[in-house]
Amino acid sequence: MIIANYIGAVLLMFLGLYTIIMKKHLIKIVMGMCLMDYGVNLLIVSIGFNPGGTAPIFTISELDPGAFFVDPVPQALTLTSIVIGACVMAMALSIVIKIKQKYKTLDAGRIRRLNG
Repeated sequence: MIIANYIGAVLLMFLGLYTIIMKKHLIKIVMGMCLMDYGVNLLIVSIGFNPGGTAPIFTISELDPGAFFVDPVPQALTLTSIVIGACVMAMALSIVIKIKQKYKTLDAGRIRRLNG
């Protein structure tokens, strides 16, 4: 099951990278950025997963020397990444709206400053 998470994460990252590189429509480019973000988040959570691990919430009486826990640091990093990704996506979409208002198109190839 964990291998499927790794494969899915790599596929999402490659699909997002392909979309960013090959597409000329600005909305599709922003969607590619989001796909890459989701792939990285899935990879971070998958790396921090321990099969059979429990949540790291316990009291002293519940602490067993043989118990092991799921690492909470990747989950906290992923939560932070989700919030930052949502803000970046909102900012990118607002820039796309301003580009649409100024140039009357969303095709990156037709916009002189974005043609590179």
